[in-house]
Amino acid sequence: MPDQRFQSQKAKHTEIPRPKRAEGQWSFGFTEPLNKNEQSKKDDDPLNVRARIINIYSKRGFASIDPADLRGRFRWMGLYTQRAPGFDGGKTAMLEEEELDDEFFMLRVRSDGRLLTGEAVRTLGTIGIDFARDTADVTDRENIQYHWIRVEDVPEIWDRLDAAGLSSLEACGDSPRPFLGSPVAGVAADEIIDGTSALEEIFDRFIGDPDFSNFPRKFKTALTGHPGHDVSPETNDISFVGTVHPEHGPGFDLWVGGGLSTNPMLAAKMGVWIPLDEVADAWAAVASVFRDYGYRRLRSRARLKFLVADWGIEKFREVVEKEYLGRELVSCESPASPVGHRDHIGVHDQKDGLKYVGIAPTAGRVSGTLLVQLADLIDEYGVAGARLTPYQKIVLIGVRPEIVEELVTRLDAIGLSARPSNWRRNTMACTGIEYCKLAIVDTKERARSLVGELEQRFPELDVPITVNVNGCPNACARTQVADIGLKGQLVMHDGQQVEGFQVHLGGATGLQANFGRKLRAHKVTSAGLDDYVTAVVTNYLVDRVDAEGAEVESFATWVARADEELLRGDKVLSPS
Repeated sequence: MPDQRFQSQKAKHTEIPRPKRAEGQWSFGFTEPLNKNEQSKKDDDPLNVRARIINIYSKRGFASIDPADLRGRFRWMGLYTQRAPGFDGGKTAMLEEEELDDEFFMLRVRSDGRLLTGEAVRTLGTIGIDFARDTADVTDRENIQYHWIRVEDVPEIWDRLDAAGLSSLEACGDSPRPFLGSPVAGVAADEIIDGTSALEEIFDRFIGDPDFSNFPRKFKTALTGHPGHDVSPETNDISFVGTVHPEHGPGFDLWVGGGLSTNPMLAAKMGVWIPLDEVADAWAAVASVFRDYGYRRLRSRARLKFLVADWGIEKFREVVEKEYLGRELVSCESPASPVGHRDHIGVHDQKDGLKYVGIAPTAGRVSGTLLVQLADLIDEYGVAGARLTPYQKIVLIGVRPEIVEELVTRLDAIGLSARPSNWRRNTMACTGIEYCKLAIVDTKERARSLVGELEQRFPELDVPITVNVNGCPNACARTQVADIGLKGQLVMHDGQQVEGFQVHLGGATGLQANFGRKLRAHKVTSAGLDDYVTAVVTNYLVDRVDAEGAEVESFATWVARADEELLRGDKVLSPS
């Protein structure tokens, strides 16, 4: 429960009917835990597990870990047990969680939009080499994610992260998950407002605060002052999006209730103007609404999006203002959505005369060794630092113009291209069955091999087509808002269950924001994926509207009007 001193500051002005059915909402007095997750959090604040990891578990080993900590509170420290080898996708939903546990951990390290110095990048790389069997992935929440972590090594890893100004605190769990910040904050020539200081304030004030360590479920934050809306604001629980008030100037609109998974919803736009120095207070107000009014009975309905959908954005705004902020927000028309979302790949001008360079690993897969090599180049060329992106990419900030081409050549030599193919640039994948206990199919390696095949089949693709590959229905790779979204599941082929995907086509964020079109009973095997994507892309390239002097019809627009047989790949058009 939140600190009573904080509770007493609330001004009860709004009329919200008491629900007929207990949903575990604290504000209505439903404080008795209604499931094992809520019971675990009530038994002990998950933040307290850090001391047990340092003082007990790291000294006594995996077998000493209390199950309630292992499968619950460890997540607040960024630690999940990884999937034990030898269990195929058919076992994912059949076995209990403890049967799938390996004695190794996945560890997420949050960056929260920070500029990572060469020293910080080197620290991330050496942790991967020394403790994680050289693993390291860039995730779409701007994390570095390791595997094969032993609990015995966690205190040393935390010491190294602390020294580099990094943390895994609340990187998982029912907590304020890692923030998404614009990768080009403070340097982009067309930026509306730099929100870096607001993200830093939110982190300093609220991460590790017991008043905000027990939400109904995860709480995802995004903030950008860039007109390209480069943090997928439509799909986060709370997003601050750069806007300009005609009298007050640059500030942020507030969007709430976005999320994907099995019940996808796009964020509702509040239509307000919040100055930079009030962003953290607004964040705390929305987070408090979620904490106090969020549904805690069923985990499947415990996200903020369900509360926003039930209340409506007007009622939600009223509660934020009257009960938590104690003042009305300034109304302002929400900013226009861009066409697509900028990933910042390539070489671009900064407003200070320097350059930033966006580079693309394939499907977010890097390694500890690769991060050390990147750190070497950052130091050698005097680059200010690196930021991670919401699209599993990396952006180097503060590159001198005269060394750009040489640096780009050196980056390409280590496998980080600033001029990647459209396929490599626009493909993302979640962790998949290799390590994740929720996954049903392989994703990372399947995505990497798909990229390689498509680069051969469509080497000169002239438009971006995003491909997001997910190992289960949870949509960690944002499958529903991709041009081609692939949701892993087992499918029947020749009388056998094999790895495959349900297909979503034509999803998008930005101006065309929508969830991908699902074709009834349409699935594709993993083995047949290369040929299926080839068929659909071929049909698009042949059938798209390509009017002279006009922009080429986008893949999402084409999908919305195309015949099903073209989308299923049952018919493949011949190029003229």
